[in-house]
Amino acid sequence: MATYTKTKLSASTDGRGILVATTGEPGTTIHTGSSVATTIDEVWLYAVNKSSATDYKLTVQWGVTGDANDWIEQTVTAETGLVLITPGLILQGNASAALVVRAFAENAANVILHGYVNQITV
Repeated sequence: MATYTKTKLSASTDGRGILVATTGEPGTTIHTGSSVATTIDEVWLYAVNKSSATDYKLTVQWGVTGDANDWIEQTVTAETGLVLITPGLILQGNASAALVVRAFAENAANVILHGYVNQITV
């Protein structure tokens, strides 16, 4: 029988937002998936742009760095909060190397990611 657990992003402190602190790759680590093949992480990410005047492009590196085919890009407009970035996309456990979600933004001082993980063990 599968188990289902809602948890914080692995790089979050106490469930708080994570400042996207880099402007290029490799991005800031947001979440590290499991290294167990029977574990699936369903990742929900929301972005906040705290700038009062400028829109910033956010790039989420999904599972790997260096491969633009696994990047999710979205412009987050000024002073918007909780813009959905990843609607429950999944990462499956990988015994050779855990998959990592990273992010970078045009201005590393203004974009913050919030979210959670639904961890499913089958």
